Amino acid sequence: MHIRPATSADVGAMRRIEAQAPSAAHWNDSEYARIFAGDQPRLALVIQNDTVQGFLVANRIGSEWELENIVVASGARRRGMASALLGHFLDVVKQQGGESVFLEVRASNAAARALYVKYGFAETGRRRHYYQQPDEDAVLYRKVTGSRR
Repeated sequence: MHIRPATSADVGAMRRIEAQAPSAAHWNDSEYARIFAGDQPRLALVIQNDTVQGFLVANRIGSEWELENIVVASGARRRGMASALLGHFLDVVKQQGGESVFLEVRASNAAARALYVKYGFAETGRRRHYYQQPDEDAVLYRKVTGSRR
């Protein structure tokens, strides 16, 4: 497995992977294009063997980061790829002096919620009926990294 910064050439693979994951954030072409437009301090990573197997997208907001999407291809799940992406991302956050990371996840996404807890995220609240199709609560998580520059 190899983790590297994503490029606009990876968007096709990212879209295919995202389409396989009902719990992932589903973005349109313009939203993917904005990731690489450079107008926001965003980070996009991909994990690959021979082909892209997963990706992570996060947005930097001052000293905080929002984890926007983390998705692994359906045939590559349960092999530690999401864990590797999240660990790499948290290393980047620390290296760049980030103080905390926050995210939201579907209440029913037990695997993702367990991963976040494993990495030290704490549940901070809920947004009722946040997700549609199906209607579902979002569970909010935050991790304080402790990094200060």
